Amino acid sequence: MTIPSYLDPDTWLRNVFSAKAVGRGGVIHRAARDVERVVGRDAFLREVQRRGFTLVENGDQLVVFCNRDPVRLIVQRDPPSLSQRAWPSGRDSHFR
Repeated sequence: MTIPSYLDPDTWLRNVFSAKAVGRGGVIHRAARDVERVVGRDAFLREVQRRGFTLVENGDQLVVFCNRDPVRLIVQRDPPSLSQRAWPSGRDSHFR
């Protein structure tokens, strides 16, 4: 099976980093599984580092800040315990 040209690792990286948001110093994000499937995490990390950008991972998303500005975490929360994830507080909390 032939890989479509847009899934060629070099082409894919070139397309990702030619997005308008990159040129404006904005933010782009990609699913980690797509990055790993198409180019591999190490190649993606190298490209982000080569450009001097910042990369964060949240859930299954890789988020790239396409500038050299510092990134500050403004609101940090403790991860919820398993029971809190299973029974989130809110309008249905009376069912516990």
